[in-house]
Amino acid sequence: MSQIEANSLSLGQVRDVINGRLVLGEQKEIQEVKNAYAAYESLSEINPYSIKDLKKFHGIMTKYLVEECGEFRHGEEGVFNGDECIFMAPPAQFVPQLMDELFEWMKKSRNSVHPLIMSSVFHYEFVFIHPFADGNGRMARLWHTAILSKWKHVFEFIPIESQIEKFQDEYYDAIVRCHVSGESTIFIEFMLSQIDRILEDISLQMNEENEQFSETVRKMLEIMEYDTPYTRKTLMEKLGLKSRDGFRRNYLQPALEMNLIQMTLPDKPNSRNQRYIKI
Repeated sequence: MSQIEANSLSLGQVRDVINGRLVLGEQKEIQEVKNAYAAYESLSEINPYSIKDLKKFHGIMTKYLVEECGEFRHGEEGVFNGDECIFMAPPAQFVPQLMDELFEWMKKSRNSVHPLIMSSVFHYEFVFIHPFADGNGRMARLWHTAILSKWKHVFEFIPIESQIEKFQDEYYDAIVRCHVSGESTIFIEFMLSQIDRILEDISLQMNEENEQFSETVRKMLEIMEYDTPYTRKTLMEKLGLKSRDGFRRNYLQPALEMNLIQMTLPDKPNSRNQRYIKI
């Protein structure tokens, strides 16, 4: 039985697990975090058109969690949303052939089908086939991300996993409607809309950060004279700041990246003799 895995660990606990700190929690959930982190850390190594890689990364994702780790299932499976069975997956005997056909289609279509469409089709077909005894949801989302990240590197950092969790009911509804209709258009539209939402949220966040940086950079530029070298200490004193990290992150680095100031010793950014000039 599979569903979107609800891990009860908090964000802080997840960070602690990733950083190797001791966390009090269910061992299974801690292992899930370790496995998922290991899989996504190796995302760039995935060949999304390789069944061998699919099995390898299922092994990474389900290490110490399932018996049939890295192997296609031998028993019958259904797709569940909570306790509700949405549909029964194809019999285990058909899984190898169905997966071969899916990957063969991807290989043949990689130059003719847009990655946004291909990744969504794969995601739906993978969930329908349900090739593994457990971890199918995690693998569907990992592979969706892998296909897209081979097209645009930025998709390595797009949180498809958490977005689906937010709209879990709509996700399953799209799967059911596709299952009834016998084709994946509804699911493709659902996934494209979710990716669009993610990109909109990121754009808004970036605009807010840029506005914040623009304000802090403006303040720093106001206290600087043109062609006059300033030490970091002098600038911090003029701005009334005490945190060196905060000054570097919110004032100095943004201004350097915007080419509004320059270093007198660009080859030695951490030199004691470093000065900053407004240009």
